[in-house]
Amino acid sequence: MDRLDQMRLFIRVVETASFSKAGKAEGVVQSTVSKQVSALEAMFGVQLLRRTSRGMSVTESGLDFYKFAVGMLADLEAARIRIGQGQFRGRLRVTAFADLASRFIVPRLPEFLATYPEVSIDLDVSERLVSLSEDGYDVAIRGGDLTDATLIARQIGVIRAVAVASPSYLQRYGEPTSPHELKEHAVVGLISNGQQFSWPFDTPEGRLLLAPSARVRTNDAASIRVAVKAGLGICFGPSWLFEDELRSGDVIQILAEHSLATFPIHAIRPVGRRPSSKVTAFIDFVAELLANEPHLSMPLAAKRVRALA
Repeated sequence: MDRLDQMRLFIRVVETASFSKAGKAEGVVQSTVSKQVSALEAMFGVQLLRRTSRGMSVTESGLDFYKFAVGMLADLEAARIRIGQGQFRGRLRVTAFADLASRFIVPRLPEFLATYPEVSIDLDVSERLVSLSEDGYDVAIRGGDLTDATLIARQIGVIRAVAVASPSYLQRYGEPTSPHELKEHAVVGLISNGQQFSWPFDTPEGRLLLAPSARVRTNDAASIRVAVKAGLGICFGPSWLFEDELRSGDVIQILAEHSLATFPIHAIRPVGRRPSSKVTAFIDFVAELLANEPHLSMPLAAKRVRALA
């Protein structure tokens, strides 16, 4: 037990006038309280408490030390709060994938900035993979499985995938009844870093990974939606990307009876750098807003696992 803990115990003893009550308040046994007070007395070379068969009382030296200890711990707490608040200032550099940032994070930023008025944010909206340490980012919000085990990551949400097409396309070309029939259809492909995303389906036999050839490919979420609505083909993408179109009937979900895989959303921070309070606060903020979005919230089982981790 360090000196600060000894001081807290001593304060408890004086204020409760009891070794046993002080121990109960601090979660230690009575003998530990007595031992620690004796250690303080040995350090100072004076008696702090007067013990008799009828109870205990505080000596003059003990009262002086009590006042000093109360003041010192109060000053220490004030310093902790002041320094801690000081960490909620400065520029926070964030990188996030495009549509998640514009659709969910940016509209809610006023709340974060109102809570932390001395924090400012540089937001890099990009699908490119960056080196957080080399490029100077504090945190990255990324979707998909992690391939680098050295990254410090926290899962904060999931991407639920859907396969969709416009009514005009389905009327003209028919609706596929199994994932294997996709090779017979026109596809609108979503690409990142020049690579087209594969389409994973979870089946009773395991994960089925398809890479249908796409006549139209783009890395822009808005263009994906327009292309599908225009009848250019079937698209596989995040459910939230087509939320409004599914509700209006401009696009229709297909292959709904076949389970499409989900992908994690992670908040990633640089290795070897202790996160500042503003970084932790921002990650908590994004995690909370995703938890309130049905298309992005983690299943309850995953949340329980994270709570136990």
